[in-house]
Amino acid sequence: MNLLVDENLSPRVAELLTKAGHNAVHVRDLRATSAPDTAIMALAVAGQRVIISADTDFGALLAQSRATEPSVILVRELLELRPPDLVNIIVANLDLLEPHLQTGAICAFTPAGIRVRALPLR
Repeated sequence: MNLLVDENLSPRVAELLTKAGHNAVHVRDLRATSAPDTAIMALAVAGQRVIISADTDFGALLAQSRATEPSVILVRELLELRPPDLVNIIVANLDLLEPHLQTGAICAFTPAGIRVRALPLR
C-alpha cells in the first residue's frame, strides 16, 4: 500500500512502514513540511497514497469538498504510542482496512475500535 505520513507523526513511522513492506513516505521526504492540508491532500492524490495523520482537519476538508480521495487513516487516539507500537497497530489492521481505503474512506482509530466512513462524506 502507498502511504503518506503527515508531519504530526514521526518520520520513523514511515521508515517502519517501509520495513514492513509498504511504500511509505513522510511529508518531510517530499519537502512538504508546513504545507497546508490541501497541499498534502493533493500530494496524496497525485501519488495514489493514503494519508496517515493525527490531524482531524482532513476529515473536515474531505466533507467540505465532498471528495472521494485521498483516503485517510486517523491515529489521533494513538499519539501517545512510540512509533514501533503505532506502526504495529496500523499494520495489524491494514488487511481489514485496505478494501475501504482503496475505494475511498476515512478510518479513525478510537478507544472503542476503528470507525470507517466511506467517501464522499455526507
